[in-house]
Amino acid sequence: MKKTLLTILFITFALGLSAQKEARKAVRSGNKAYKEQLYGTAQGEYEKALGHDASSKEASYNLANTYYKQQRWDDALKEYDHYLTLEKDNPEKMSAAWSNVGNTYLKKKANEKSQAQAMQNQGQQPQQGGQQTDHLKLSMEAYKNALRLNPTDDETRYNLAVVQKMIQDRQNEDQNQNQDKQQDQDKQDKQDQQDKQQDPKQDKKDQQQDENQMSQDNMQQILQAIEQDEKATQERVQQRKAAEQKQKNENNRRQNKDW
Repeated sequence: MKKTLLTILFITFALGLSAQKEARKAVRSGNKAYKEQLYGTAQGEYEKALGHDASSKEASYNLANTYYKQQRWDDALKEYDHYLTLEKDNPEKMSAAWSNVGNTYLKKKANEKSQAQAMQNQGQQPQQGGQQTDHLKLSMEAYKNALRLNPTDDETRYNLAVVQKMIQDRQNEDQNQNQDKQQDQDKQDKQDQQDKQQDPKQDKKDQQQDENQMSQDNMQQILQAIEQDEKATQERVQQRKAAEQKQKNENNRRQNKDW
């Protein structure tokens, strides 16, 4: 039993060594292709290395760099994140990874700006849906993480200062735009207030028109009533005259008969 267990452990160890050997071989091939700027070939070799040894820090870090060189920003960010889960012992290497993360977010921001400008040049409106990712702030935080691990990295410090200036400029621009919007709103409110002050006159005029219309309607009703009363009166007068004439005629007949 013990012999079988030892045999299994030996085979496992041997396979592990063989996998690591193949991984290092693939990494060397990837590094050669990377130096020759054959980033697609290098990517394939680093992926092969990780297939043999998923814990290979060098393969992971270099694979992220090949994604970066190919402008595959999301893949690069994902692989840098994977590398940072592997590297826990070397602050300088971790700092370099965080610095590259900051560079990647900065590249994503520049790419977004270029796409938006291209759409505007074509007369199209950039799509705005949902909450947009603030790549500048993510870049800033990545640079800060890098400097916490390696405060002597002057290049990262410079990049951080540039990004912070970009964020400040954007905030100033947003503030100016908000001020312009507020001024426009104040003008609109002032115009609305002026219109509102004019509205009572118009309302009064409309009210007078309504009152005049009501008076006209009432007057028409009164005239119609008077006309009806006059007709009724005339009819009563005519009836009374007719009755008087009839009575007069009857009296005349009686007098003629008496004669």
